Amino acid sequence: MKRRQLMLLLGSATIASPLAVRAQQKSMPVIGYLNGTSRVPGETSLAAFHQGLTEAGYIEGQNVAVEYRWAEGRYDRLAALAADLVGSKVDVIAALGLPAALAAKNATSTIPIVFSAGAPVERGLVAGLARPGGNLTGVSLIGVELMPKRLELLSELVPQAGVIALLVNPNNANTQSTIGDMEEAARAKGVQLDILKAGSESEIDAAFASVVQLQAGGLVVQSDPFLDSRREQVVALASRHAVPSIYALREFAAAGGLISYGASFTAHFRELGTYVGRILKGAKPADLPVEQPTTFELVVNLKTAKELGLTIPPSILARADEVIE
Repeated sequence: MKRRQLMLLLGSATIASPLAVRAQQKSMPVIGYLNGTSRVPGETSLAAFHQGLTEAGYIEGQNVAVEYRWAEGRYDRLAALAADLVGSKVDVIAALGLPAALAAKNATSTIPIVFSAGAPVERGLVAGLARPGGNLTGVSLIGVELMPKRLELLSELVPQAGVIALLVNPNNANTQSTIGDMEEAARAKGVQLDILKAGSESEIDAAFASVVQLQAGGLVVQSDPFLDSRREQVVALASRHAVPSIYALREFAAAGGLISYGASFTAHFRELGTYVGRILKGAKPADLPVEQPTTFELVVNLKTAKELGLTIPPSILARADEVIE
């Protein structure tokens, strides 16, 4: 009798074991979303990312889960946040911004990583754009390369300006190369370039106070995840201090900024979501070339120009993709 009971128990354990294993498995794939900034209600980039996921066949809460990690503008936290996602055994990491991408790369060589970052080859994220190699691929912003072009546009808009300020985040890995490129562009234009650094909300306030003291005739704002996330603050300060400013993203001009020039933010992050979806379906990062934007938007806010007492040159209006009135 005891022998029979023992055999029944062993048989039950054998039958239950596969069920127990399946119960422990994740019911749906998990995306790790690593961002160096803070979560903003109605954030354009996050909505576009989800749109791309949907186009790839994934909807959060239905057939995919997302683990969010936000560094709140403190890039020094990214290494720990990336390690946390790796420890959670997510299936793929979406890393927004160069600091987040570098942190993710340092945290794992096996989990696929899809990044949004500028100068990915120069910063060592991938071996090449066509053949990334390794476990990373993504979408290049081409933000750094366009900075001199923004200085040129601003100089065309305020030709009388002898001093131009450049607002950068000192914690961004691209900042030093950005400063070098901008100093060269400023020399070619014959204008003085003053560098202002801000890696926190209070430092942004202080930077704009310096713009006034320097009597800068214009301001170029670096394309940076933290500064982008503080666009309402930056645009409000530019308006308060009456400083003609140029930005990388259309969203700045839509929020009241004077002018912007850069790739479409919405298209960029939609592609990021699409790439994450392709990897969840089995594609390998090494086989997916790094996407680059092919269209760029020049957006002018005429209302802001009027408030600043500026007349937008016909040469700029003729090239504008969008004019906000």
